[in-house]
Amino acid sequence: QVDPEVVGGVLPVHEGEEFRPFERRLPEFQFWLSAQQAVVISLFMSCFEVFDLPVFWPILLAYFCVLFFLTMKQQIKHMIKYNYVPWARGGKKKYGDIANPPVAMKQSSTALEI
Repeated sequence: QVDPEVVGGVLPVHEGEEFRPFERRLPEFQFWLSAQQAVVISLFMSCFEVFDLPVFWPILLAYFCVLFFLTMKQQIKHMIKYNYVPWARGGKKKYGDIANPPVAMKQSSTALEI
């Protein structure tokens, strides 16, 4: 990677390209609106015995586990795709590793000194 301060790069990189900031797939207002609607509907439905359905708890627990693992699988794939993994793949770093940084870090430090 090249340090933009050293090279002097500015956004946008290409002349015909326009800068588009981060856009969410679900805007925050829509999220809060749908969350509030879900809470109001669930409170309303809990007042009537028609909606009081018996649920066998092991099935409910299995359903929760399946949804949780499918969601986490999707999130972990997304993190790996964009090179963000919150855990280390190798062993613990030793103090000697800090004194001898990788080649990429040595090159970037010399580029800043020039």
